[in-house]
Formats: sequence, C-alpha cells, structure tokens
Amino acid sequence: MSWWAEAVRPRLLLLGGLRTAGPGPVTALLGVNLTLGVLPVAFVVASSVLVGRVPAAVDAGPGSPASAGLFWAFGTAAALFLAQQALAPVQVALGELVRLRVDGAVHDRVIATALGGTGIARMEDPAALDALADAARRLESNWETPGMGCAGLLALVARYVRLAGFAALVGVVVGWLPAVLLAVTTLLFRYGQRGGLRKYSQVWVKVTPLIRRGRYLRGLVLGPGAAKELRVYGLGGWLAERYERSYRRWLAPVWQARRRVYLWPYLGYTTIGLVTAVWVFTTVADAGTGRLTLTELALALQATVAALLLGEYYPEADSPTQFGMLVAGAVSRFERRMRPTDGPIARHPAPARDGPVEPGRDAAVGHDVRDAAVGPDPDPAVEPAHDSSREPARGSSRDPAGLPEPVVRFEHVTFRYPGADHDVLADLDLTLPAGRCTALVGLNGAGKTTLVKLLTRLHEPTAGTVRFGGADLRDFDVTAWRRQISVVFQDFVRYELSIADNVAFGAVHAPRDPDRIRRALHRADLADLLDGLPAGLDTPLSRSYPDGVDLSGGQWQRVAIARALYGVDHGARLLVLDEPTAALDVRAEAAFFARFVELTRGVTSLLISHRFSSVRHADHIVVLADGRVVEEGDHDALVAAGGRYAELFHLQAELFADEPGVTIPDGGDR
Repeated sequence: MSWWAEAVRPRLLLLGGLRTAGPGPVTALLGVNLTLGVLPVAFVVASSVLVGRVPAAVDAGPGSPASAGLFWAFGTAAALFLAQQALAPVQVALGELVRLRVDGAVHDRVIATALGGTGIARMEDPAALDALADAARRLESNWETPGMGCAGLLALVARYVRLAGFAALVGVVVGWLPAVLLAVTTLLFRYGQRGGLRKYSQVWVKVTPLIRRGRYLRGLVLGPGAAKELRVYGLGGWLAERYERSYRRWLAPVWQARRRVYLWPYLGYTTIGLVTAVWVFTTVADAGTGRLTLTELALALQATVAALLLGEYYPEADSPTQFGMLVAGAVSRFERRMRPTDGPIARHPAPARDGPVEPGRDAAVGHDVRDAAVGPDPDPAVEPAHDSSREPARGSSRDPAGLPEPVVRFEHVTFRYPGADHDVLADLDLTLPAGRCTALVGLNGAGKTTLVKLLTRLHEPTAGTVRFGGADLRDFDVTAWRRQISVVFQDFVRYELSIADNVAFGAVHAPRDPDRIRRALHRADLADLLDGLPAGLDTPLSRSYPDGVDLSGGQWQRVAIARALYGVDHGARLLVLDEPTAALDVRAEAAFFARFVELTRGVTSLLISHRFSSVRHADHIVVLADGRVVEEGDHDALVAAGGRYAELFHLQAELFADEPGVTIPDGGDR
C-alpha cells in the first residue's frame, strides 16, 4: 500500500467529514484548540518570570516594588493555568458536538448506501460485507469513530502549536540549533507513535473477516435463535471451542504486529531521545553559567522538558484519528463496492433474433447500449466485483400499470452470479400467460429462485431480456415495477413487529387499511389466529415484547402469504409464490391450493413448489433443468408424455400413497 493511500488519503477523508459538522462548531473548536496551544507556552513564560523575580523580592522584602512584581507574575501564571482548566471541558464538549454531527452523517451515508440501488448483488459481495462489518463494528459501539477522528484532528492543533512555541522559546534563549534538534527529536517520537499506530491498525483491517466469523459464532452462542439446537445436539462445547479458536486466529497477528511495531523501534527512539536531551540540557547548563538570567534559565529548562513530553501518546487524538480514518476508509470502500454499474455486462450474448432491430439497441442483449460504456472504478486499488444490478437503463419513469396486456416473457435470458464460473440460466425462453397460474418445477439448483430475482429486478440478466406486456423491464421505473409484483420469497422475513405491519408491508406505498389487512389474513386461513391475539392487529409477533406471541412455521408462512395477497388487493398484477407452503403439512397445503385459484382469479401468478400436489392445480406447468425449459404443458399432458415431470410426479406420489386425503395420479384418494 502506498504512503498516499495509507497516510494521506484517510486524513483527507476525515477532513472532508468536517463539512458535515457545520462551520460554527468546527470554527469554535479550532479556536479553542489554538488557545489551548498558546496558553501553556504563555504559562511557561509567566512562571519563568515568577521564578526570576523571587531573589529580588526576597531581598527587597514585603511591600517593595519587587514584591509587588512577584505577586503580579504569580497572578498572571495562575490566571493562565486556570484558563487552561476552564477551556479543557469546552474542548471536550465541542469535540463531542462535532463527533455526533459527523457520525450521524456517516450513519446516514451507510444506511443510504446499503438501501440504494435496485439489486442485491452488491450486498452479496464479500468485500462489501467486510468493509461494512469493519465500519459497523466501531460505529455501533461509538468507539473511535470518524466523528472522534475529526475532533482528534483538530485537537492536534493544540499539541503542535504548543511544540512550536516551546521550540521558539528555546531558540530565543539558548540557540536555534538546540531548538531544531529538540523539535526534530519530539517529532521523531511522534512518528514512532503515529506511524506505529498506523501500522498496527492496518492489521485490524486484514483480520476483519476473522472477526466477522467470530462475531457470528458468538451470536449463535448468545442469541435465542440457536438455543434449542445447541442444547439438543450438545453443540455448546463445540461452539465455545470453535469461537475460542476463531478469536485466537485474529488475535495472533495482532499480538505479533504489536511486538514488531512497538518493541524494537522504541529502543532506537529512546536512545536518540536520551542523547538529544542530554545534549540540550548540557548546552542550557553551559549557557546558564555565563550569560543566562534565572528567568531565562527557568524558561529554557521548562520549555525543553515540555517539548520532550510532547513526544508522548495523545489520548484525545491518536487512537481516535487512526481508527476514525479506518472507519472512514471502510465506509468509502463500502460505497465504492456498492456503487451501481452502468449496466449488465453481456459476457454471454443471446442468439440473434429475426426481424429488425431498433437503432441504438443491441440485438443480442436486447437493451439500449448507447450509454453502456462502463468507465474504470474511481479507485484502481479497489477492483469491484461484477454486479448485474443497476438503476433503470434509461432513467425512465414509465409506469407498467398502464400496460393493457400483463404477459411476462423471458427472451433468451442468460444469468450468472458475480464470481461464479457457470450460468444459472442459459438462453431461457419462458412465457407467463396473463391472468393464469404458471407453476415452475425442477430439481434444486435448476434456477427457479434465480428466475424470481430477475423478475423482481434484484438482479438483471447477464444477457437477454425480460418483458412485461411487450416492454423491456429495464424501461420501467423500478419502484413502479415492483408495485406490480407481490412476492412470497422462499426465505421470507419474519418481522418482529405487529401482525398488521407484517401484512401491510405488502403495499407499503398505500394508506394502511385495517379491513383489507383482516381480509388478507382470513384469505390466508389465519382467522382463528387473529381472533386469539391479545392486542388484535397491534399484537407483536414475538414474545420478547409485551403482549407478543410466537408463531409456528406454518403460521408465519401464512402471514407471508397474507402479505402477498394484501399487495394484490392494492393493485399488484403479478403474484410470485416461491415455495409458499413449505412449512405447511400436506393436508393444509392441499386445502390452501384448493382455494388458491379462487383467491388469485385474474392475477398472473408464478408458483414454485417441490410438491406436485400443489403444482397440478396450475393452469400451465414448466419444467426447468440446467437453466432451461425442458418441458411445459398442463398436468395431464405432462403426465401422459412420460417425461421428466411424469417421473418426478410418480416418485413423489408413491411417497404419499398411504397418506389419507392426499390426491395421487389416478385422481382418487387413499
């Protein structure tokens, strides 16, 4: 790492953060620190004058002009000392104000960056996650944050003004050569302190992945989520041992760096400091035997000692600035990693289509390429991972709600995850008919959930086009498009909020409608649950809150379905259900899908399920394998064809042949 990137650029990041603190607090803190730099120098002068006047005052006795001058010198020195004590808490208070403002702005930046963009590929980037973890660890604890670093930078003003003043006093009284050597020696100690701290702190950046792993293990041990399995499987000892091993893995390089940085170099710095101090004191003593007055001798000795003491560690500035710079750098790296690209990189172009191509459009990729030039990353030291997410290609605010024919088509769609070595979807052609239910089946890894991510624009195709009503999805404003979709993800979120919040999140853009929330819960077969909730719709779905309740896995899945139905009730025209009944038993699933057609009549829906008892209710069934459509048709036609669908269906039917109330291929009940 270059000296610029390691020492200068992070300081510039901190200085840039001072803008967010406001000119008033920054100016006030700078003025206080300048004053605190000058006051100790003035105190040394006043106290030296005091010492110099003592012999004359003693000889003249009380009431003499010399005695009065002694008291004036004492009063001045005392006033300067008290001024330092009075300004110290002002410095702390203003520094805290600067810290709070800067850290607040940094928090806002991190949140905005994490929520920004249209896709999720950046949030799956390990480098981005490491940078976020590095920043969040200190921001969450309010320890050595960018705000503290900004306040620490301004605190250095007081220290270095003080050093310059003491060196100037030695130069005027003794000579400029001792003054220069004194200043250089002090700065050498400071280099040892700050340079060593900088090298030491870089180790923390390197061990961030190990720390993140350790925090995960600690969360498993201390959190409630894994409490049952830890006890049932007896994993407590294993996890404790693994956590200790993880902890020592990142502590070992930290200990090694501390010895390397602070032990041997400081033996050299101490030797240089002793030699310089002896030489300066000897020079002062030689001068004192002839031409220096008592005042000048006291001035030279005090200034020399005070200057050498300034080579120490500065608690108000050193760690705050160094680690604050690390956090600022981590935030900057996170922002760069999360910066959207101008468009997906068509590394695997789709086959050319027949017919004319609009000017400025690429026949292989199927989207506008006039603005598709991707420039280099602003920081060549940080190489971004490929990200298929982006903002709308042409910045269009077109609303898909105005399209008369909500047919969804995947045209020659290819997709590969960033960093992967194979395509998940390969030249996929698929149509979701308007107003009908299409079921998608296939083995694990066939690309079913990836298809949902493309449909919801959490990722964009590596090549090819997804169309809605004949228009490229990338022509739509992302927010407007997503309001057309209501989704139950396979790994849906269980919000520890009220049941009303959990359902109403399906249409957060619309005014909350309690009647529609209740209707969605009833349609998802949660009427009995709703009637038994202690606080009705305001009941939190977690026992960790007053009047809260815990739900079973099946109940949570029904809440997620209610959320999706609430979105449909507010105008969503495309319903996507990714394994919507995986937590339900077979009978409950059969009962739900018996009503599914009625619940979603007129809605274009996509159903992904491993259970063929659910799939057979769909109007159209598509079999996906190796990222391609290998079979499609209705249930009866696919079973009659005797292909992959029929094979999988019969295998699963045999498993449930003895289950009462479960439909099997011949249409009867067993």
